[in-house]
Amino acid sequence: MDWETLYCPNQQCGSYGVVFRQSCLVRNGSSHGHKQALCRSCGQSVSIRYGTAYLDLNTDPSLFEMAVRALAEGNSLRSTARIVQIDKDTACNWLHRAATHCRLVMLSLWRDVVVTECQLDELWGFVHTKNEHLAGAKMLSATYGDTWIWLAFAPAYRLVVHFSPGNAHRRKRICCLSG
Repeated sequence: MDWETLYCPNQQCGSYGVVFRQSCLVRNGSSHGHKQALCRSCGQSVSIRYGTAYLDLNTDPSLFEMAVRALAEGNSLRSTARIVQIDKDTACNWLHRAATHCRLVMLSLWRDVVVTECQLDELWGFVHTKNEHLAGAKMLSATYGDTWIWLAFAPAYRLVVHFSPGNAHRRKRICCLSG
């Protein structure tokens, strides 16, 4: 949380998106213990936590960070909840909060990436049961059986550009269309 990255969140304001030093934002005390700024152009207050995963977080940031680190290392929701001494639903909510923020950051950083090389691949697996062992009624279920994932990967950036999951019937249709 840094003053340098803070900007006015009002999209109609002339200072929208302009960082703190170059905008009309001034430091304006705190609200609920969190520093805030005031935009002199539109009069809107903005928390220093705006644009971060900490916005409206009602706990110690170090506890949140510890839980997110544990989850990122592969700990389960329940074990993370026990380690950090929080409810498992809270751990799940914090995981969602961190994932949503990471997605927004990633979309912002990768917005204008020019992909010059893309590799395509497919991955087969099954959900619950392989198609050959499915009972007749379960074969109609779209959630059981053989599953394919088609990937588009940009090796220069080590970035999965697109992935598309589907079943074996979809794979046959795609193969027929492509020749």
